[in-house]
Amino acid sequence: MSAAPPAATAPLLAVQRIDTFYGETQVLFGASLSVRPGEVLALLGPNGAGKTTTLRSILGLTPARRGAIAFDGHDVTHEPTHRIAARGVGWVPDDRRVFPSLTVARNLEIARKKTRFRAWSLNECFALFSALEYLMPRECENLSGGEMQMVAISRVLLGAPGLVLLDEPSQGLAPKVVQDVMHTVQRLRGEGVAVLLVEQNVACALGVADRVAVMHAGRIVHECDAQALRDDAALQRRWLGI
Repeated sequence: MSAAPPAATAPLLAVQRIDTFYGETQVLFGASLSVRPGEVLALLGPNGAGKTTTLRSILGLTPARRGAIAFDGHDVTHEPTHRIAARGVGWVPDDRRVFPSLTVARNLEIARKKTRFRAWSLNECFALFSALEYLMPRECENLSGGEMQMVAISRVLLGAPGLVLLDEPSQGLAPKVVQDVMHTVQRLRGEGVAVLLVEQNVACALGVADRVAVMHAGRIVHECDAQALRDDAALQRRWLGI
């Protein structure tokens, strides 16, 4: 694993004490986290803990009612989702959200945009996912879950992300595809891209993460280096129940 960025590096993403609601029901309670360039932060915790809501708050899909969110030096707390995406935040949701009636090629073509960050090329995406090149003419409705995940991740990379939000990327995938996805996470780190990874597969998450934040009932209850959690079974039992 590559070394984590030095602690002196300013965070690319800084989430500060956000409260988020669905209607009148509060889901996040003072949640705070940060991710530096070239760092992978794994956000772990049980189902219903608020992990996906945290991603949605960062994207402006479920805006935080209180607190602040900064990305790349800009206050994005109240910005619309399209503007946050245009700044260089990419999202791979847990349900992929490809356009089913469009071909793989068209799905990837419409994803291209310019940000201040580097856009990946199609050839780089083909190198990450060897099957992708052969899927280009196919409609996405005819793809397997793993093939859709390849498209969803490649679509984000073509959009020049500085930060990638990955929500349960291994869910429902064959082991080989999971390996490819986690290899991609490592590759992003090596390219200086920040990654916020929500993942139920704790072993996979700890295998690629630099740091871990544990969420429970809408609160961040523990933060540590991933290495410390990997090496300490008692710590895993205490914070993750495994």
